[in-house]
Amino acid sequence: MPGQSYAHNDGMNSIEHLRRQLGWEPVEPPGHPVLFINPRSGGGKSTEVSLPERAAELGIEPILLEPEHDLAELVAGAVGGGADLLGMAGGDGSLAVVAAAACAHDLPFVCVPAGTRNHFALDVGVLRHDLLGALAAFTHGLERRIDVAEVNDRVFLNNVSLGIYADAVRRPDYRGAKLLTLLETAREVLGPEASAPGVEVTDDKGHDHRDPAVVLVSNNPYALDRPLARGTRPRLDGGQLGIVVLERPGSRRVRPDRAWAAASLDVVAAATVDAARDGEAIRLAPPLRFAIRPRALRVRISSDHPGVSPSGLLSARGRPSRDAEPS
Repeated sequence: MPGQSYAHNDGMNSIEHLRRQLGWEPVEPPGHPVLFINPRSGGGKSTEVSLPERAAELGIEPILLEPEHDLAELVAGAVGGGADLLGMAGGDGSLAVVAAAACAHDLPFVCVPAGTRNHFALDVGVLRHDLLGALAAFTHGLERRIDVAEVNDRVFLNNVSLGIYADAVRRPDYRGAKLLTLLETAREVLGPEASAPGVEVTDDKGHDHRDPAVVLVSNNPYALDRPLARGTRPRLDGGQLGIVVLERPGSRRVRPDRAWAAASLDVVAAATVDAARDGEAIRLAPPLRFAIRPRALRVRISSDHPGVSPSGLLSARGRPSRDAEPS
């Protein structure tokens, strides 16, 4: 059965216990669910498994995105037409657009892991290999509330990055790179001039970081200190941004790299800043104002999926787990 690789004996009991702790609850199926599908995302995953057809069989209205479509406009039209659950099968950037509308109208949101990396799916506890199984969120799902973050009123589910990663997003081969690998290796590969020019951040110790190599602001902190689950977030309802600042190597003004959590963050910039929001390239006008929106999103998953991230399992058990999907 899809999604059952983690659910054996004590493993199933452990997952159910964690679900209760996190607040997952069974819910009634919606009356008019809509699923937006990017058929090109993830190398065409949704087309390979006939996702639109399967969704329609389950009573879910599939809306396929074409290059000329404006996703935000399509979502607004669906909400105006009476949609009472919004889902997205695509990359993390597209998920953020649909989730923003779900927040605005207090509608439940479903993530179907049809993207390339599916970082949000991993952290919310959706099995990334179980594309069709994720549709069960529409029919016999579990629901809880999680945080979202925003920068200059733009919602994001994962993170916003300034600096080397924002530059990397614009390169044709960036999707093959791992975000946390970039963070780990930045100090080795960056020259003194590689930075987020004109950007200044004040950390929780009151230290100013000018023109750092990387500024990463995430919706809840990443587990940066856990090698077996690095790159995932233990929770999505902590009411805090995760903030990581990496300095340029060789800078005479260099301060220690810093990671901390806060409910908000202001970033000073001399001009418009190139950024990556949930893996998509954007431009942000200064000042950059980040904030967390606690429990703003109603998210649903399949009852056959774990509902907890790998680092969340490690936090709960205090040891590595066979139940966690590899990242």
